[in-house]
Amino acid sequence: MIGSAVIQLAAHDADLSLTSRTERGGRVIATLRGDLCIASAPALREQLLSLIRPSASQLIIDLSAVERADASGLAVLVAGGRRARLLGGSLRLAAPSPEVAAALAVTGMSQHLDVFPTLRAAMAGQRVHENEGMADSRR
Repeated sequence: MIGSAVIQLAAHDADLSLTSRTERGGRVIATLRGDLCIASAPALREQLLSLIRPSASQLIIDLSAVERADASGLAVLVAGGRRARLLGGSLRLAAPSPEVAAALAVTGMSQHLDVFPTLRAAMAGQRVHENEGMADSRR
């Protein structure tokens, strides 16, 4: 199905929203806004699992509007990536804010996730080296 959805993820004091759209060919682009943290992680996990399916296993997550991220929130992204790969697809992270990029680097999760400097680069699959300012240095 091609279309859009807006999902408000809220748990306790967490505030995270997910907006998604499905493009032709089944690629899903999801935009997160708010805090990616321990309080929002369970709801986000549930939503990502519903987005990643055999017919839509190519998922791009735009992180440009995520203000903060902790290890629990990032672990949900790693699990989503594993799920997508099991279904023959991929999970790409696009445009992490400076705070999220720092959390990815400090936790070492940038080594386990495909991170791209912009949404356009993620859609095209164009990474840059970490020493050029962003992303995963794996080719």
